[in-house]
Order: sequence, then C-alpha cells, then structure tokens
Amino acid sequence: MKGWIGKLRPVFIFSVLALFLAGCGEDNLSALKPKGYGAELLLDLMMISIAIMLFVFVIVMAIYTFVLIRYRRRKGEEDYVPKQTEGNKSLEVIWTVIPILLLLILAVPTVQATFDLADDSGKSADDAITIEVTGNQYWWHFNYPDQEVSTSQDLYIPAGERVYLDMTSSDVIHSFWVPSIAGKMDTNPGGNENTMYLEAYEEGVYWGHCAELCGESHSLMDFRVVAVSPEEYDQWISDMQNIDPEATPETQSAQDGKAAFENSCMGCHAIGNSPAGVGPNLSNFANRTKIAGILDYNKENLVNWIMDPDEYKPGNKMQGYNVSEEEAQQIADYLMQLDHSEVTPESVSSSEEE
Repeated sequence: MKGWIGKLRPVFIFSVLALFLAGCGEDNLSALKPKGYGAELLLDLMMISIAIMLFVFVIVMAIYTFVLIRYRRRKGEEDYVPKQTEGNKSLEVIWTVIPILLLLILAVPTVQATFDLADDSGKSADDAITIEVTGNQYWWHFNYPDQEVSTSQDLYIPAGERVYLDMTSSDVIHSFWVPSIAGKMDTNPGGNENTMYLEAYEEGVYWGHCAELCGESHSLMDFRVVAVSPEEYDQWISDMQNIDPEATPETQSAQDGKAAFENSCMGCHAIGNSPAGVGPNLSNFANRTKIAGILDYNKENLVNWIMDPDEYKPGNKMQGYNVSEEEAQQIADYLMQLDHSEVTPESVSSSEEE
C-alpha cells in the first residue's frame, strides 16, 4: 500500500499545483476574462464544449459505475455470463445518434462564430479604421495607411470600435493573438494577407503574444494593444502625424545620441513616418513601458539591450551592430526623450486605477 501511495504522490502534487496555477493571471491577459467581442464569442464556444464534455463524462461514469456494481463477480457466480447485447440495433442507433447530435450542437455555433469573426464587410465604410500588421522575428510593426502613421510593438486602437487588421509577415509564419480581446490569426510571408478585427469593450492595456513557433525567441515576441477613448485616439494620431524627426534634443548627450543613432541605427530603424528597414519604428519610444517588449523600461536596460541584444532575444537581427558604451549611453538618452504624445500606456493604466 505504501509503495502504491508513493507512486501516486507526484500525480497528486502536480494536480494540486495545476489547480492552484490555473487561478493565476491578469485581467487583460486571460482568454477566460474577455474584454472584447471576439474573445467573448470564443469563451462562449469553450463553455459549450466544456458542457458537452461534462455531459459525456457524467453519462459514461454513471454507466461505468452501474455496470461495475450490477455485474460484479459474486460468490457462487464465478461462471455467470450476463446477457450479451451484440447486434442490438436500438443500442447501436443510440450511441451513433447521440454523438452526432452533440457534434451538431457544437458545430453550428462554431461555424457561425467562424463566419462572424471573418466578416470584414464593415471595412469598406468611410470611417472604418484599417491597420496593417507585419510580424517580424521577433517584433510587430503597425502601419496606419489612412492616417500615415507608423509604430511598432504598441498597437493603439479606439475602445468600443471595430478595428480591421490586414496581416502579413516579413519572414516566417507568426500568429497574432490578444487573448482577452480576440482569437488568433496567422501572419504569412510572401504577400499572403489575412484579415481580422479587434473590438475592445473598454479602455486598457492588453497583452498580446505570437502563438506560432517562429524561432529562438518566439516566447519573447510580446506586444500590447492600447485601447483608448476615441478622443484620445484622435489625439494620438494627430501627435504621431506631427513628429519631426529632425527636431533637436534638449540635452547635449541626447544630441550626440541623435547623431550616433543616425550613423549606426537609422539604416534599420525609423523615427516618424518614414519606412523602417529590418528594425522597429521608434517614433514614440519614450512612451513605452517595455524595451524590446520584455525588459522593464529604464536606461540601464536600454543600454544593455543596445550593447548586447542577443543576450535578451537570441537570434534577433540587431546582433552584430557594435557601438561603444559611451555611444550606447548617448543613444539611450536620445531615445528616452522621444515622448511625442501624452496618450501613453501609463496614462491609460492611471485612468483605469482612478
């Protein structure tokens, strides 16, 4: 008995730990706490699926328990053979029809949801917002073609409105996923464009991830969707449209950093609405709260990232571009003064707390 219990101990510990960890998470990160139309629709499908599975489990366990008790071996009946039901047409019809009905119960709303989430008929409206999303190893680029605005890593959208995303990839297959707002959509290379929409019910900062294995730093390919009020969204668009890449920074160190940035980094990155090369657009870098999507926003982390990006995101395309520590300090000073808008993730978080 002791050996039997010892073998089950790891299973028990794992089960308790899994149950405990299932309660961990954040409101704007979990698919089980939907804050958008797509996520709410998908949660409804999950609930239907779970209800069907529970129904099947209860029925099977009830039959199993009945058979286990009713036909258990009894003393004096060791050779007893219960009545055989092989070829019973009624039973065969029942266990064929019931699964079909259960599949239909799940299939009908699933097909409806699939067509609903793929509906882009509203994209042609004059006031519709369309954003071009490009997946890269290991970051995301967002282009607002109608507004002539470009940014990376932080996707700004108006809360309460449907925003359409035209999605592609510059290298390998990625998958765009914001669990608390919508489902997943692959971004494919070669000009193969997919379209989906986001509709956040309320203002907030929602975490997104790449959900398709795409290389060494796949698990570090995070981004955020910043849902703001329509008025703040218009203000943010206006602020981004009026960025002056040639503006002179206030401090001497930042001015030297601007010169170093133009000499060493401008070939891959961009400030303003000019197209970037192989690196993220850094127009509103100072308004972010994460560096490279994963590091806390501070000068020390930024300098370390500039000096050795491969240590934090293995396989990224920024490796191999060497600058001195002094230049890295100056570039950091320059980037950290690129705060072109008062509409930021931090301002949205502050309004949520109030």
